[in-house]
Amino acid sequence: MSEDLRELYQEVIVDHSKHPHNFREMPSANRQAAGHNPLCGDRATIYLEIGDGSIKDVSFQGAGCSISTASASMMTDALKGKTVEEAKALFARFHELVTGDPAKAAAAAATLGKLGVFSGVSEFPMRVKCASLPWHTMKAALEGEGKATTEL
Repeated sequence: MSEDLRELYQEVIVDHSKHPHNFREMPSANRQAAGHNPLCGDRATIYLEIGDGSIKDVSFQGAGCSISTASASMMTDALKGKTVEEAKALFARFHELVTGDPAKAAAAAATLGKLGVFSGVSEFPMRVKCASLPWHTMKAALEGEGKATTEL
């Protein structure tokens, strides 16, 4: 990845961290889950309003590092209007992006649009759980589990 592109990605992550989108409790949520990353203390609660098989609204609350907060912010933007199946597929592609080998990550990044800014996270194993916590929590909410953790 070029240095200019890396700097642009960092700017996007910092912006979403400082000004997160959809950061609010959602009283109309009909699914939610709380997530925790015990390694660094990140916490996130994901709220979903699902109707007719699609995500009508999504929001989050919590406290975490800039990568975790930015990931939650961008995830909520990406999920609005998606079907439950599309959300699960998006989870799988994002997970491949941050945990996969470089070739698979590059292929995933090509399908993720703005979420591709997290492609560099795989280079920093300690940050993978930060980026993936909101996603695991969203998946737990979709599946009605109520809790998620990045603990092995």
